[in-house]
Amino acid sequence: MDATIARPGALATAAATRVRWRIFAVVFALVVINLIDRTALSIAMPTIAREFDLSPTMQGVILSSFFWTYALLQVPGGWLIDRYGPRRLMAGATIAWGLFQSLAAFATGGLSLLLTRLGLGAAEAPLFPAGAKLNAIWLSPQERGRGAVLMDSGSPLGAAFGGVIISFLILALDSWRLAFLAAGLGTIALGALAWRTLRDDPATHPQVNAAELAAIRAVPDGQRDAAEAPPRIAARSLAGLMLGRMAWAMINFGLLTWGPSYLAQARGFDLKQMGSATFVIFLAGMTGSLFAGFTADALFSRGWSRATVYRGMLGFSGIAIFATFVALPQVANPVGAVALLSVTLFFLYWGSLYWSLPPLLAPKDKVGLVGGIMNFAGSASGIAVPILTGLILQATGAYLAVLMFFAVCALVYVAGTMLIAYPASRV
Repeated sequence: MDATIARPGALATAAATRVRWRIFAVVFALVVINLIDRTALSIAMPTIAREFDLSPTMQGVILSSFFWTYALLQVPGGWLIDRYGPRRLMAGATIAWGLFQSLAAFATGGLSLLLTRLGLGAAEAPLFPAGAKLNAIWLSPQERGRGAVLMDSGSPLGAAFGGVIISFLILALDSWRLAFLAAGLGTIALGALAWRTLRDDPATHPQVNAAELAAIRAVPDGQRDAAEAPPRIAARSLAGLMLGRMAWAMINFGLLTWGPSYLAQARGFDLKQMGSATFVIFLAGMTGSLFAGFTADALFSRGWSRATVYRGMLGFSGIAIFATFVALPQVANPVGAVALLSVTLFFLYWGSLYWSLPPLLAPKDKVGLVGGIMNFAGSASGIAVPILTGLILQATGAYLAVLMFFAVCALVYVAGTMLIAYPASRV
């Protein structure tokens, strides 16, 4: 091991390495693949529903089943991350969910497909809480907004590429089964890469020098006391974190699971058009995520308080989302509808900033747990919203009530954001 690593307090004579950003590049790739695997079923569902003769309600149950185990294991997964470190959990989980994605290719009906989704949900559960833990370990307070969105922006990009890639594979291979198998095997390979790259402590990484360690641990002069982790997370903040994330996830997972069907059924898109539209819509989400993170960190560096930035940006995004859902039923042109949904996703993924909150609000040894609790709230929405959407569609035969439900969720998301007690510190 390099001597400068063993003595992190030593004066660095070389330029700081940038291993921390390579770490987050791998996390970004894991999230992209995560969402490709997760959304593959949504893209293929119209085809699978015809093959297995699935009702809208049964489709909703299968789409929801992923979140049953995903939500159940969020809090235990967060505790395991705090105890054993994010590297083991991330790499092992990636290999496991690649296996379940591959097994879905051999489903013979709705029940067997549902079982593979339960396995996929269980295996994917640790990813985002582990990412929040890496944010606390590898990044200084001044960089955590960017770290959060570099991780979470992989979600809309994965959904975007998932639509294109899975649609292409289904058409090229003339089989949704072979498309699922190819996606699963690629995921297993990425899990092996994650094990080689990730570390639970920057000081143990052979390519991190003393200058980078100093940058990771840097706190502006005069703010060191304020930068210390709180002894516990405030109950008000935890309630706001859960409420805001739950409402946000209702919209996000509603669009992930039923968005392709909305484009096919309400807007008349074929499989190729649906894949292209999904790509455009979720690419706008990735753009919004990155915009939010870099803008937030820039405002922090100029002296804006965290309360002002988080409440201002997240609150504004929620109002914008509400407005787009109210306007969407009035747009008759399919291209205009895709454009408006792209605006929706741009503002929705400002919510990626939520992943910078566990390191800010929780003690360092509880960041994984608090991230798991926050993601449990979001995952509970993932359980409810596909089933609820299916029931609404079966009862009304149209998407209008679904869109209005999402509009209300946007207002609840704003309320939860305002409830959080952000630290007064500008760190």
